[in-house]
Amino acid sequence: MKSQRIASGGFTLVELTIVLIIIALLISGMMVPLSAQRDIQRIGGTQKQLAEIREALFGFAIINGRLPCPATATDPADAKYGVEDSGACAQEGFLPWRSLGVEEIDAWGIRRNSGADPFVGYFRYRVDAAFATNFTLDTLPNSSLSVQNAAGNSLTQAAPNSPVLIVYSTGPDQQANGANAGAPDSSFQAGERMSTFDDLLIWVGRPILLNRMISAGRLP
Repeated sequence: MKSQRIASGGFTLVELTIVLIIIALLISGMMVPLSAQRDIQRIGGTQKQLAEIREALFGFAIINGRLPCPATATDPADAKYGVEDSGACAQEGFLPWRSLGVEEIDAWGIRRNSGADPFVGYFRYRVDAAFATNFTLDTLPNSSLSVQNAAGNSLTQAAPNSPVLIVYSTGPDQQANGANAGAPDSSFQAGERMSTFDDLLIWVGRPILLNRMISAGRLP
């Protein structure tokens, strides 16, 4: 009917409504891939950060003859914020990004402006106490650190070649998952992403650290 036609385009109101519905469906269908693409980019960016952190830790060890202690200061106004706490040297805490010269947070992180702000996206760091002081080729781990997958299968070697450091990002959900969610412990989790686990984790075993020290001429 002519009364139902739009003069400028010749479409009926029903046809125009159908077109708008189709466009809306197409747009909503694109939202998931775009969100997934952003997620992939953030994962890739954080994995790159972890690789840079790994090299920074090697560099610190080569210069200082030991691995850094975790950062423990919680007030951004504190001069020691982001700096290793070599005095108390807790075995687990946050990565001392300022001491290492690396980025403060992962791809999902939010920088803190006050001591009341939560730690969102700050890299967690665990170090074996025996390697947080000057070590030699004969130094052995004393923490029995290990990394396993979701099935409980070990991804790392046992002592004396067990990990001497572990660093991880809490990933998209911004909280530690799986074995990483418990109180400070010697067992950690890495591996395939799933609905209940999205942490990104790296570790360095004793043989790898010693080989890098030897290659740099720091040991023996």
